[in-house]
Amino acid sequence: MNPFSGENHRKRGGDHSHLLATKLHIPPWRSAWVARPQLVLHLQRSLEQNRKLTLISAPAGYGKTTLVVEWITQIRSRTELPPPKIGWLALDESDNHPDRFFAYFVAALRQWEDSFCTELFTILQAGQIPPFETLLTTLVNEMSAWQELHLLVLDDFHHIQEVGIVDCLSALLTYQPNSFHLVLVTREDPPLPLGRLRAQGQLTEIRAADLRFSEDEAGCLLRERLRLELSASDVAHLTERTEGWAAGLHLAGISLQGRQNPSSFVRSLSGVQRFFLDYLTEEVLRTQTEEIQDFLLKTSILPRLNGALCNTVTKRTDSAKLLERLWTANLFLIPLDDKGQWYRYHHLFAELLQHKLRLEQPDLVQDLHQRASLWYEEQDIPDMAIRHALAIGDKR
Repeated sequence: MNPFSGENHRKRGGDHSHLLATKLHIPPWRSAWVARPQLVLHLQRSLEQNRKLTLISAPAGYGKTTLVVEWITQIRSRTELPPPKIGWLALDESDNHPDRFFAYFVAALRQWEDSFCTELFTILQAGQIPPFETLLTTLVNEMSAWQELHLLVLDDFHHIQEVGIVDCLSALLTYQPNSFHLVLVTREDPPLPLGRLRAQGQLTEIRAADLRFSEDEAGCLLRERLRLELSASDVAHLTERTEGWAAGLHLAGISLQGRQNPSSFVRSLSGVQRFFLDYLTEEVLRTQTEEIQDFLLKTSILPRLNGALCNTVTKRTDSAKLLERLWTANLFLIPLDDKGQWYRYHHLFAELLQHKLRLEQPDLVQDLHQRASLWYEEQDIPDMAIRHALAIGDKR
């Protein structure tokens, strides 16, 4: 019986026969980028060790996609072994539907072999989706016939939240053959069985801490790529203030171009300068729900955050869980311990949030500091209680 005939598949959306070809194009490597050979080597080992999944998860602007493009460029330049066949899919919000997602998913793998999942592809293009078991079985069985390694990169995977898609990918990671390797590039951790894969040695991870630029890398970007005349102390200060955030360094470099006294600008760098303000607002803050934005603004006055303190300041009861969600979502939140109890915001992000809080809710700032001061007093932490008490009248 044809598994795709009759009632075995359901109509889910419109006709997707005309897929956008540019979503399947691998971005070119640009010589103006800063090479990351150690990270590329780390990624290459994930293939050599036959791992199932590579996860590159970090906030906006950390150079995730750039790193993968560099890796692919290195793979293609190797001559000692035949390179894997590489597919690419750039995702956006419109792809968060099973028929559309898997139509593109299969299309990305068909770039090298147009006979792959032909019947399934035809059905998906028509805006239909077969039963979960049929979809999974077809993908795994046809992948198992591959003689060469196939690598598929799903860029901006944070746009995919639909349960059906995630469940199918979870099952695929369980049953996928050694001839297939999946790479997810995302701003937040996907709801996949990462713990199980990690325990099985089947997961390679690169995160914000790995992607932060060193002083040498920052110097390469600022001096060699952007051709700025900066002292070693200027580079060190920029690296420290941006915490190695690639986009932050690049935005700072753009701001520095043409300035007669770059050192003065470097010393005054903050998250409310125009380039940072625009980027963080557009790429990070505006993508969050009103609830999350409210939490971020109210807790921005805190140099350190934990669940109980944030509950007091925001008058919530679920701040610990919310902080864990923000951490999983890579929302410029940095852990201060191994237990997931204390965090802080990236310095530039905190400055942006504080700036918006003073603009939008200036009368609230006093109350927030007062709540924080009382909490620290109750915890017998006098230095922080005094710090917030002194800030109570600060409405700048």
